[in-house]
Amino acid sequence: MSRGFVREDDQEEPVFIPQRAPLPPGTDNLVTPRGLKLLKEERTELENARTALQTPEGPARRRELAEINGRLALVEERIASARPVEPGNRPSDEVRFGATVTFRIIAGPQQGVERTFTLVGVDEARIAEGRIAFTAPIAQALLGQVPGGTVQFRLGDQVQSIVVIAIR
Repeated sequence: MSRGFVREDDQEEPVFIPQRAPLPPGTDNLVTPRGLKLLKEERTELENARTALQTPEGPARRRELAEINGRLALVEERIASARPVEPGNRPSDEVRFGATVTFRIIAGPQQGVERTFTLVGVDEARIAEGRIAFTAPIAQALLGQVPGGTVQFRLGDQVQSIVVIAIR
């Protein structure tokens, strides 16, 4: 059809739906029990938002529904691919998914800095809350380490040495 027969106001802009945190190809979507619970709560909130939508029929309603449905589809995909990992009563002899690790930077630009992080799934990660994704480079460097173990970690073009202080 020629553009001459299309009304300009019929052309709705596509809805932008932000992608979720990426998972590297071939990586399982590991989640803690808390992370799975948060995903399910997010799904419920989106379903409730869709049900409670008050916008009258028209372009604004279609945009809102498209955004909610798009976000809901992404959450559903994460829930379907989730592989829950129970911390259980495993000994904390090495850094694993779900563990809380305290480490100190012993060489490099941030020498002397001590941090504590819990390794969690990509959707649960919040640096400000002390949770980092197990796929993050520093988490990957720490996985398998034991208390007292040191590892080299590249931060940009700088290399830092890290020592594991404690694991919970």
